[in-house]
This record gives sequence, C-alpha cells and structure tokens, in this order.
Amino acid sequence: MTTPASLAIFWFKRDLRLQDNAALALAAAQGPILPLYIAEPELWQQPDTAARQWEFVSETLQDLRADLAAAGQPLVVRVGEAVTVLETLRRAHGVTRMFSQQETGTGWTYARDRTVAAWARGSGVEWVELPQGGVIRGLQNRAGWSARRERFLTSPPLPAPALVPLAGPEPGVIPTARSLRLTEDPCRHRQQGGRSRGIALMESFLAGRHRGYRSGMAQPALAERVCSRLSPHLAVGAISAREVAAATAEADRNSDLLSFANRLRRRDLFLQRLEDAPELDHRPLHPAFASLLPTPLPTARTAWEAGETGLPFVDACLRYLNATGWLGFRPRGMLVSVGCHLLGLDWREVGGLLARRFTDYEPGIHWSEVQIHAGVTGIDALRIADPVRLGRMLDGAGSFTRRWLPELAAVPDALLHEPWRWEGARSLLGRRYPEPVTDPAVATRAARATFAQPRRQPGFAQVAEEISLRTPPARRPSGATVRRAARPPAPEGQLSFDF
Repeated sequence: MTTPASLAIFWFKRDLRLQDNAALALAAAQGPILPLYIAEPELWQQPDTAARQWEFVSETLQDLRADLAAAGQPLVVRVGEAVTVLETLRRAHGVTRMFSQQETGTGWTYARDRTVAAWARGSGVEWVELPQGGVIRGLQNRAGWSARRERFLTSPPLPAPALVPLAGPEPGVIPTARSLRLTEDPCRHRQQGGRSRGIALMESFLAGRHRGYRSGMAQPALAERVCSRLSPHLAVGAISAREVAAATAEADRNSDLLSFANRLRRRDLFLQRLEDAPELDHRPLHPAFASLLPTPLPTARTAWEAGETGLPFVDACLRYLNATGWLGFRPRGMLVSVGCHLLGLDWREVGGLLARRFTDYEPGIHWSEVQIHAGVTGIDALRIADPVRLGRMLDGAGSFTRRWLPELAAVPDALLHEPWRWEGARSLLGRRYPEPVTDPAVATRAARATFAQPRRQPGFAQVAEEISLRTPPARRPSGATVRRAARPPAPEGQLSFDF
C-alpha cells in the first residue's frame, strides 16, 4: 500500500460501477485515488425518495465495494453533508483534485452540485466532471445532437481500471435506512440491487427472456417476465446504457430486441430534458399551467396510497407497485392520469407519490412522463386514461387484477373492471371493497374542461412552439458561462418508464 502526500477523490454519485466509467478511468490513470460515496441524509429526506430506493443503493454499494477492493482499493463511505465530508477529506489528505461523472438529477442535486462547485473553487480543488451517457451538458443547439448521442452509445464500453491501494482511509460503514432516518417502507417483492444481479438480468433477457417484449411489456401480467428489469440498475448506474447497448448489439436481433434497443436509445431524450431544465420536478413545462389549481377529492390521497380507489385496475396496479417497487410503462402513465384527472390531485403530488414507490426512479424520465400524462407540457395532447377500458385491454383475462384484489373473487369476469354494475354489488361495495371514489366518465368531462382553460390564454400556442424548439438557459454548475441549450426533438410515440 502507498501513503501519497496527496491524492485525488473520485466521488461516486449515480454511477456505481467500475466498468464504463470514463471519469474513474481518467482519475485512475493520473495517480492514486480515494473512491468515495457520500450518503447524504438531506438527499434521502427529499419528497421523491424512500427506504426501498436506499436499500437498493445499499446493496449496489456492497457490490461496488467488493469490485473496488478486487481492483486494488475498497470504497470509502461517509455519511453527512457533501461539502463537510469533502472538506474533511481534503484537509486530511491534501486533496487538490476531485473527479466525478456528471449527474442529471432533480433541483436538489443541482443545488448541491452548485454548492460543491463553489467549495471546490474556494478551496483550490480542481473538480473534473465527465459525461456518463448521451446527455450533453451546456448544449448550444440541437443540430447534430442525435448523431453525437449515437456515436457515444455505439462506442465500445471502457474496461474497469486498476487502482493503487491506499493506507489510511477507513472504509466506513454503509448506513442502514433506519440510520438515515427513513420511514419504514415494506416492499416484500422488491428487486435486489448490485451490479452482479444487473448483469445476470441482462444476460437472461438477451438469452431469451425478451421474447414477447413488444406485445407483453404493457400487460402487467406479462411485463414482469418479458421486460429486462434493468431500469433500477440503470437508474443508480450499476450498469451503463452503453454496456446494455453493446450487449444487445451482439445478441441475435429480432423485432423484440430491436424495439428494446430503440427505447434504450430514446432514453437519453428525456434525460436531456431534465439536464436542460432541472426544475421539471416542480414547474410545468408550459407556464400557463402554473396557475392551474386542482380540486382534489376529499379522500383521494388516502384512497390512492392504500390502493382503495374502488377502480379495480387502478387499485391492482397500486398494490402491485407498493409490493414490488416496479410497474410496466402503460399502467404507470395511467396512474398519473387517474391521479391528476380523475382524483384531482396536483401533478407534483402524484409525481412524488409515485417516485417514492419506484425502485427504478429516474428523475429525467419520471418527471417528463408525469408532465406529459398530467397534461401540463403544452406540447403534448391531453391524455385522460379510462381505467375501465385499460383494465379490459391490458388485463382482459383478469388474472392480474384478481391476484391483487382477492376481495373481487365473486365478481364475474365481464364486470371485473366495473363491479358497481354487478347485481351483487350491494354485498361487496362499501364492505369488502370500497365504492369508487369518483365516476370516471363524469370526472373525465370535468378534467377536460379544467385543463382546456390554460390553452385558451392568449399566446398559448406561440409559447408551446417555443418550448418545442428550445429550453430555458442551462443552469448547471460546470463552467462559468451561462448558455442557452436547445431541446432535442421529441420522440415519436410514448417513451417507456422502464426497459
């Protein structure tokens, strides 16, 4: 082991891997590094975080620590506010350089990075950040964006670097959810974290599990099997999109894998949106919707959280999500629409409620999709989901709904998704299963009227056109110059929350 007079810090954030980690490879090539993960209590108290997400990260950190030890230097974990932790390490080890991969996150992580950037400048620490995907920071215009992203995605993934063993830094303990003061969050069927599990999922998907992906990914009874289930591993960076793209390119291609590869490429489109406008988690894309004041039903939130809205397919999806931390893409969009349009909840509240339940929460995809399905972008058509029709379409046989709503066992198949029409409804509704909290048809008409009002404002169409062509000024911490960043073209069709 070496005890260098000074060393560089490599700060892991949402890139929890050695392989295909450009910033880590660069740092390791220049000398000894201290590989660091900071468990930030304030981050894990944000309204879009939950214990199920931390448990997944914790398991991933255990894999990362083992991989780093095998490469020469174990992971160092510290708990606390980022600047405080970094300053302590700077003083102890004479740190003058820090490396990390760029993070496209929410407004909180953006503000934290600005604070860290100010600390680095004031402390004489050079902070080197490199892109970790197809997202381009400080984009001047969208000309050539897709080509640049494609070149990155199709270039060979980087191998894991060797590290110089260090003497001195204590590895530290990976904290528990309880020690971070996270609310207890039972999720009995949650996916397990760790790069090794992500690689195993990728291999099984490409080896054959993908068959039926195109037709089955929207059906909750099939999606769990035919989808890759890589989304939480991609969200925390245990595996990179480029690694998945490379492995997919080597597999025997068919229509299912082509569809999967296309969605993987389009993933960066939504991540770029959040990179350009980090306020997407709390500000509507079109400003006309900022003054839209929803009127939630009195019991809406309680019914939503318990999966007891009285709308069977909605409740089945909510209960499944609560128990697994995952859901296929089509039901996710339906839950957003039902929450905002039929129950009258604010889109930010709906987005937060869902974010806390998704183990695979990826802010860039999540908040763009929430805004689309809530109807507040101004550039997408208003989509109001019909839970009865979708239940029949996506769970026609009723196996998924019956599995998660056993109290509906006596309801005949033809009326499973609208049990209020069943002749035995009086013995069921309000007793073993709740009455519907709203009439979907009536609520849909009211929502259309409410969401039509902002569109009647003078200049609405002109602003929508401007939004479709560009974004507000980039507000990321890297670099001193504030530039205007162009929005990439919107993808055709609906982008999946999951892959």
